[in-house]
Amino acid sequence: MSEWLSREEALERLKVRAQTLYAYVSRGRIGMRPDGADPRRSQYRADDIAALAMRRARGRSPSVIAESAIAWGEPSIVTSISTVSYSRLIYRGQDAAVLSAHATLEEAAAVLWALPEPVAFEAPLLDAPYQAGRAAAFVQLAALAGQGRPSLGRSAASLHADAAQAVGVLASALGAPAEPGPVHRRLARDWSVNATGAETIRCALVLLADHELNASTFAARVAASTGAPLAACLLAGLATLSGPRHGGAADAVMQLADDAARHGTDAALRRWLDHDRPLPGFGHPLYPDGDARAAALLATVAVDQVLLSLRDAAFAATGAHPNVDFALAALTRGLGLPRDAPFRLFALARSVGWSAHAIEQITSGGLIRPRGRYVGLPL
Repeated sequence: MSEWLSREEALERLKVRAQTLYAYVSRGRIGMRPDGADPRRSQYRADDIAALAMRRARGRSPSVIAESAIAWGEPSIVTSISTVSYSRLIYRGQDAAVLSAHATLEEAAAVLWALPEPVAFEAPLLDAPYQAGRAAAFVQLAALAGQGRPSLGRSAASLHADAAQAVGVLASALGAPAEPGPVHRRLARDWSVNATGAETIRCALVLLADHELNASTFAARVAASTGAPLAACLLAGLATLSGPRHGGAADAVMQLADDAARHGTDAALRRWLDHDRPLPGFGHPLYPDGDARAAALLATVAVDQVLLSLRDAAFAATGAHPNVDFALAALTRGLGLPRDAPFRLFALARSVGWSAHAIEQITSGGLIRPRGRYVGLPL
């Protein structure tokens, strides 16, 4: 639940007069509700106040505003695909957590791509045989990108067909062979997971399908803005996802769990925190009250004792809630999946979101080309 502040607390955090606070409320920039303990008083949404305080601290210099937008700053690209609002992930007006309770990735693609029917992802590999995993994903997407048509000036239907093929090839490379049926069942068969486990995989794929303008999605949109082939846009997203601060974060959670099992929970946490490293699997700037994706996925997973101990100790030490990387580690350990399963699930699911954003960027006609703020030697 969101934190709510008293009038005095809100004024102190914003460093403004009461009239300014009321003006923000009247313009819809700060949520307000009656105080349950005293209906004559009001409470103000802490998330909104924190966002306003951050904007005020950055000042009004255009260069400062532009620079701050790159890292968790103000929204900088217009999109109708997804957003995070009041700690809820929204896909085109639908709550992603609610959607994940019943939808397949193919149905989530229809939502994100604004299509009337689920999308089939059954494209065969370009070259076989192969060993499913990260390397195969890069090889197959690169081959498809190398022979792909530029996306500029193409119809939406043509772009959707290219995207479905690219996601299908990626699915096959990641362990969901090109067969009829939804990708979560194909993955489950490849991983020898029962029907209950397959449902957990389905839920994870839907929750990971998009997450507004994250680093890999931005990379895919930059590529799309140049008119690159759809597969090349997905390849740009995949390359960005591979970093340890993005799609590789769940692997760090797995390592943290290994350390906790070997050395004890407290010792494992100290090893991370004493080296001033961000604790993997906990906290997220867009979810101050806890990652909604993690909550939805963890409700379907039997979390083992090592991770439960880590969850409690991490909250006691940092106050941070588990995020989706923690949930993916719990899923992987709980179902006995391959060590790289979090990356495979992330890459396959997010390719649907990359496709949606790439097509939106292409049809908008705009080139993404920011300027650098030069601080080098003068002429």
